[in-house]
Amino acid sequence: MNIDSVLRSALLLRDTADTGRASASAGAGFSGVLRSSLSSGSADLDAIFDAAGARYNISPDLLRAVAKAESNFRPDATSRVGAMGIMQLMPGTARGLGVTDAYDPEQNIMGGAKYLRQMLDQFGGDIELALAAYNAGPNNVQKYGGIPPFRETQNYVVKVMEYFGDGPITAGAAANSGTTPRVSSASSGSSQLNEMLTQMLLIKIIEMQMNLSKPDRDDRKIF
Repeated sequence: MNIDSVLRSALLLRDTADTGRASASAGAGFSGVLRSSLSSGSADLDAIFDAAGARYNISPDLLRAVAKAESNFRPDATSRVGAMGIMQLMPGTARGLGVTDAYDPEQNIMGGAKYLRQMLDQFGGDIELALAAYNAGPNNVQKYGGIPPFRETQNYVVKVMEYFGDGPITAGAAANSGTTPRVSSASSGSSQLNEMLTQMLLIKIIEMQMNLSKPDRDDRKIF
């Protein structure tokens, strides 16, 4: 087999694998497409926020404002106290919301929106009290009869309201400026396959070069 044949075989194998991944992605539905293409960014995250806002009757821009203040849209963010993902869900809160993977952007945002909806309902639709409860817990808001006297919570409410009042926020732009999100399994598989094909091709080329450099057996001198 010559070098051109090796190249054609490698490219055919890669293209076949890519076609298979594309077909699997197409059959995975809206959620699967969102997860598999997360690393490409803005449209995916914004679509999740829009869907979460529609499901829980919350302005998607308010959800984006919360997420920007919480993690700057980083799916892999973990706080020093263990809050996880884009909307920084605590482990116990995530479990209570039915979130099984808090680092999955769709689960995290849907869970965060559900929790914020609960806080809005509990505090009569008052956005600032709901935000304070999201940050410090509803018990502290009830205990102090308003925004708790915690500097962190007070600054948090001001920050989110400023983001919310400044106009539309694009989640993807902020996400791309932070730490790279976890790579999806489809993307990771593609990278590994390309690396494997490259190594195989190099090995084959080296073998062919070695064979070409050897004289024919009939031409060797016998001592």
